[in-house]
Amino acid sequence: MVIRPGVSAFIRCAEGVLLQKRDDNGLWGLPGGSVEPGESITEAVVREVREETGLDVEPVRLIGVYSSPAHHQIVTYADGNVIHYISSSFECRITGGEIACGPESLACEWFLPDRLPPGLMPMARVRITDALAGEVRAFIR
Repeated sequence: MVIRPGVSAFIRCAEGVLLQKRDDNGLWGLPGGSVEPGESITEAVVREVREETGLDVEPVRLIGVYSSPAHHQIVTYADGNVIHYISSSFECRITGGEIACGPESLACEWFLPDRLPPGLMPMARVRITDALAGEVRAFIR
């Protein structure tokens, strides 16, 4: 098992919450991924969102830090790799760009919070619920 820092972005506008259908598992989730060596977590979330959705964003609030296996932070991939993510999730605002799926995205779509799609990654559901709670303090799960 490998421990890896990760990030995700909660992006919401009038159309709903932006979700990405991932090419590695076919499930819906928040845009995000791994932090690269030499990169800050805020640089990582900006890069991941741009790569996966074509949008430029600015992180405006830390929603939470997620590490507990009870909150779906251990992922087993089809190739057998097992990753324990220590993830920071940020609320982000769009500053530019246009939605255009990157190579890791099968689709990028807006969903109303009360109409999230079937096939939503469990870790995304936890983070969306936390983001919608509107807490000033960050969740630590």
